[in-house]
Amino acid sequence: MHFAVTSEGCLSLTLMTGSDLVKGWHECIWTCLSYVCYVDDKVSKVAWLNRSNIIFAGEDKWSLDPRVELVTQGQLEYSLRIQKVDVFDEGPYTCSIQTKQQPKTSQVYLIVQVPPVIYKVSDDIIVNEGSNVTLTCLASGRPDPSITWRLLNPSGEKQPYLEISGIVRSQAGRYECKASNDVSTPDVKYVNVVVNYPPYIKEVRSSETPVGQAGVLHCEASAVPQPEFEWYRDERRLSSSQSVSIQISGSRTLLVVANVTEDDYGNYTCVATNRLGIHNASVSACRPADGCVCQSFWLLLLSVLSALLKC
Repeated sequence: MHFAVTSEGCLSLTLMTGSDLVKGWHECIWTCLSYVCYVDDKVSKVAWLNRSNIIFAGEDKWSLDPRVELVTQGQLEYSLRIQKVDVFDEGPYTCSIQTKQQPKTSQVYLIVQVPPVIYKVSDDIIVNEGSNVTLTCLASGRPDPSITWRLLNPSGEKQPYLEISGIVRSQAGRYECKASNDVSTPDVKYVNVVVNYPPYIKEVRSSETPVGQAGVLHCEASAVPQPEFEWYRDERRLSSSQSVSIQISGSRTLLVVANVTEDDYGNYTCVATNRLGIHNASVSACRPADGCVCQSFWLLLLSVLSALLKC
């Protein structure tokens, strides 16, 4: 007969004797931290044993464990109480009864369950795109907990190590490690994974601006770490002045021409850089009458070429 109890919980077992014990019948009562053996008044000696070790013989304590004590109620109840149950208490417990005719015993097996605890998990990491990544999550518990990894939205991977070969930017994010064994609520830890990748200019555009008004060129790039931006007119690098203002906010930059003149029309180049690479795209400052396409032809061409090279 087996009973399970958590290491922070308690267990009581009652063993009935007399004619019922002869028939092998027993009754379980769940209370707190004790095994109870009921005896009849014809019994001369009673003992509690753990495996082959005597814990109590009559009222004499043989065990040196201070957590173990005997509780009696008259001559009919012979209770073994264990305080602060831990995994080392697991095993068979036997109530041995010596009658005038022959000894009788009844035995239970205590299984100690332990809630899951994650004791080792990877630190937050920063990696370059294309790198191989291994995330570690180790947990203890009884029964052994199952480990589930998941990027907070896709489905989970049920293993203590999450291996990602050739990680890509879409796999960056917050990863959850969950250890569960149905004994208690799961233990959960998190690992943040940052994936570095070189800049890619997603958009460059301008507005058709008449002479004498303010013209604005837009450039937006995707990159980790965040890109640094530069603007060029032909081969000349531009910087902020009375006539030109360069504004940068995160992954976006604006080139603002305060008072457009005829000389300001033409092609401009936005350059985005970080320590992993560089990307540039051209955009035209358009006269209203020209009807030019403000989305960079060169950006479109580069996108097509990149797609063809991957095939």
